[in-house]
Amino acid sequence: MIKHDSIRLLATKKILQALGKLNLQATEEEIYKALVEPPQSDMGDLAFGCFLLAKALKKAPPAISGEIAAALEIDAHLIKAQAAGPYLNLTFSPAIIGELVLNDILSGQFFKKELVSKSPKTMIEYSQPNTHKELHVGHMRNLCLGDSIVRMLRYAGREIVSSTFPGDMGTHVAKCLWYMKKHNQEPVPETGKGEWLGRMYSKAHLLLEDQNGTPQEEVNRQELTAILHQLEGKTGPYYDLWLETRQWSIDLMKKIYDWAGVHFDEWYFESEMDSPSVAWVKQLYAEGKLEKSEGAIGKNLEEEKLGFCLLLKSDGTGLYATKDLLLAKHKFEDVKIEKSVYIVDMRQALHFKQVFRVLEMLGFEQAKNCFHLQYNYVELPDGAMSSRKGNIVPLSALVHNMQEHVKTNYLQRYKDEWSAQEIESTAEQVAKGAIFYGMLRMDTNKKIIFDMDEWLKLDGESGPFVQYSHARIASLGRKFPRTSNKPQWNLLTHASERQLMQAMFGFNTSLAQAAENFKPAAICTYLYELAKKFNVFYHECPIGTEKDENIREARLALSAAVGKTLKEGLAVLGIPAPEKM
Repeated sequence: MIKHDSIRLLATKKILQALGKLNLQATEEEIYKALVEPPQSDMGDLAFGCFLLAKALKKAPPAISGEIAAALEIDAHLIKAQAAGPYLNLTFSPAIIGELVLNDILSGQFFKKELVSKSPKTMIEYSQPNTHKELHVGHMRNLCLGDSIVRMLRYAGREIVSSTFPGDMGTHVAKCLWYMKKHNQEPVPETGKGEWLGRMYSKAHLLLEDQNGTPQEEVNRQELTAILHQLEGKTGPYYDLWLETRQWSIDLMKKIYDWAGVHFDEWYFESEMDSPSVAWVKQLYAEGKLEKSEGAIGKNLEEEKLGFCLLLKSDGTGLYATKDLLLAKHKFEDVKIEKSVYIVDMRQALHFKQVFRVLEMLGFEQAKNCFHLQYNYVELPDGAMSSRKGNIVPLSALVHNMQEHVKTNYLQRYKDEWSAQEIESTAEQVAKGAIFYGMLRMDTNKKIIFDMDEWLKLDGESGPFVQYSHARIASLGRKFPRTSNKPQWNLLTHASERQLMQAMFGFNTSLAQAAENFKPAAICTYLYELAKKFNVFYHECPIGTEKDENIREARLALSAAVGKTLKEGLAVLGIPAPEKM
């Protein structure tokens, strides 16, 4: 554990001194870890729980907190110490918070601190879209969640490898190609080929459903099987069409990733794992490490209530589990990672339990370092989305509609002041903020109901609200440029000023905890609360009309520190911070 928080370190030092006077013992690390934020900001900046001393002293924690409070030295730094039940509440001077925290925020040094000690090299695998399907709003939860976790862990100082595993093989691909060759009458468009492919897949699925129960059903099944064999054999007209159309889908993925600011260190494809994984499973079966059931090969996990992990169907084709087994080996052996995290929705929980258990039974030592981070899915107000049925909100359409909404409702008033490029750029940033924040603000175990109007509000818990608060601070800085690099922080004594300072010195601690627990929602909450506190301060503490120049300068510096913290926090979530809105 790295003790990175300057105010917590100062509190730890003060408490250690007091304990020394009382002939009590505790380590620096124990005290540092026991420090928490009081439930109300007016109770103090930090609270020390005296529970860890109670057993050794055989005294109740409230009695101990009173003794420590009496032994503490109150000085220019620590201005108040008060026992509150089992807790000791500490309040520090604005001057010391300014010196130890706000100055570092303004210089940028605060955001460069290492927050964790040496940790395992970890791969985060996320965004596993299928080729030959259209990317839609439901895919964004995985993309936003994975990207924010990668960013948070890297901010904290962890060595992270990001990866994606698109599904470019399987029945969905065969259906799309089958429809294109046999039933499609439309010309292939010049642009938007990836999106068009998704529509072909949806039409294929609906046609196949219509023909179920008719003599044509068996013909269709045979044709789809023949297409899959061509793809597996890497030969024939369908394989050639697959190569061409697969690239259209990959181009669409990369276009979306560029828009989202997402970069992957490693790209894996199902097609790369397909034949080698089947061969490996056959080898494992020959070695007696797997078993047969009704002509299929796999591993019986019934005793562990995990069913039968199917790895090779009776017709000799592999499944998702087959590919994931081999991919796990590749990740650890090729990239030399020490931990592997899979971000996949909760419907795949059994799949990963089976895969990890089979790896363990096969003697793969790193199986214990594989972790499935599951999340709930995204629905529309009227129910679940389905690419097969075509009731989706395509991502490209969503982004376009959001940007048009922002331009029409928020930026229209600036058309005579801003350039067309500025309006376009800001609309894109605000739309992205709305989508990313909307996808991240809910805990991973909760379902998300997508509502574009709610997500774009400027006066609620939304990305645009936090972005607008940052833009307001940027505007303040342009209107009233600071004239001093040495603010008199001791002048910031108003309650709303103190609340802002308290919130900011806790940024790195909040982020380290959120990263360790894979909880970007906690950072959303932190930024929303900080933005709300700034808006209270903005209304209660005048800046432009403040006659005392030193107070005005200190408030401008405080505002600038909030702006930098909001910008850094948004960046950790993958959200841009517009300079004006």
